[in-house]
Amino acid sequence: MKFAYALSAFLLATITANAQTDSVYLRKIYDEELVNGKCYQNLHYLCKDIGQRISGSANAQKAVDWGKKLMESYGFDKVYLQEVMVPHWERGAKEQGLIIAGKSRIPVAICALGMSIATPANGITADVIELHSLKQLDSLGEAGIKGKIVFFNRPFDERFIEQGGAYGTAGDQRNLGPAAASKYGAAAVIVRSLTSALNDYPHTGATRYDKNYPAIPAAAISTIAANKLSDLIKNANGRPVQFFLKDNCRMLPDAVSYNVVGELTGTENAKQVITVGGHLDSWDLAEGAHDDGTGVMQSVEVLRIFKALGYKPKHSIRAVFFMNEENGGAGGKKYAEQAAANKEEHIAAIESDEGGFTPRGFSFERPSAGFLSNINNAWKKLLEPYEADMLVAGGSGSDIGPLRAMPGVTLIGFRPDSQRYFDIHHTPNDVFENVNKRELELGAASMASLIYLIDQHGLKFN
Repeated sequence: MKFAYALSAFLLATITANAQTDSVYLRKIYDEELVNGKCYQNLHYLCKDIGQRISGSANAQKAVDWGKKLMESYGFDKVYLQEVMVPHWERGAKEQGLIIAGKSRIPVAICALGMSIATPANGITADVIELHSLKQLDSLGEAGIKGKIVFFNRPFDERFIEQGGAYGTAGDQRNLGPAAASKYGAAAVIVRSLTSALNDYPHTGATRYDKNYPAIPAAAISTIAANKLSDLIKNANGRPVQFFLKDNCRMLPDAVSYNVVGELTGTENAKQVITVGGHLDSWDLAEGAHDDGTGVMQSVEVLRIFKALGYKPKHSIRAVFFMNEENGGAGGKKYAEQAAANKEEHIAAIESDEGGFTPRGFSFERPSAGFLSNINNAWKKLLEPYEADMLVAGGSGSDIGPLRAMPGVTLIGFRPDSQRYFDIHHTPNDVFENVNKRELELGAASMASLIYLIDQHGLKFN
């Protein structure tokens, strides 16, 4: 009995000592970032000196070259490129959209969806039919759809507190709507922008075609334009409302590009890897500041913080700038393929791709029974002082998703505040000026803190 008491006392003392040590080190991480952080100035260069970085473009290659030099300047143990083939789509000259109602010709804010084909040189003019779901296509069939421009106008579900949920439930209109409408002979598709904001900024984003049916032009219109078009259709008293669409997109041959990888090699378990990353590519309408310049800059900042503090990780920690998340996911697939080919053991991967807003915590993909309660018991109090202590079940990220096939890996999503992200996501407003320095740095420090805890203690919380 005395032995049992002694053992319990020893374990309690050990746990308490570990917690105190961890608390001190997390404070060091935050102090380093908030006083000496570099991610904001690095983001400024990425946005202002390089700019938009759509896959296959010259700017994407500039970003790769600069990202590699940046990592090398920090003296990481390894810095290298992973070659990957990516699609190369170009928007071309500015799109045109007009609502035609009687004698009225009303210009609207519009942008082509990523991967869309071009309209004929003179554009397309056709009657518009407003739908709120893909299922309505099946109900109307070819008789109700052929030759028309399908207008998908299902708004965000405002009941979601987490805006990502609303985005997920509305996204099928953009992702799959054009292909579904093509099955029934639609001339083109226009989609309400995926946002709860009411403004005149159209939101681009990728669409996917079905090879069994012809590709048709596809574009997004602003929420103000969508409301205007819907009102005109409702008040037309049976008279047709038409839409004119002209875009100039083109697909070029696939291009060679790269993931950029930096590593601090583990001192005890070098073959066990913790990955942190975001995507280097962006849409072409703006600078890709929040999507996902903040994510890549936070990721490299994690390693910079550890290097500055002289931290020697037990496991190898990698920062990855993934290429081609926006319109293909080739970079994430290549990283996972290479990891499997090298027979690497990945224990955790964290992705930052929800903007650089105030950190709230992290979501863990498909946690086993007991995992969440145990990890909260162990680490929540350590993260509470920094208000990044939300440890919940949820998604991780599309770039680290292919690592799911590796046994034993835990996939984690960085979760910042979501209320403003979809105001600027995929729009001309995604610029450096809309990133808050303090929020960006707090996010980088919170990611470094979680990675420190994983490196020190592992993730055996089942």
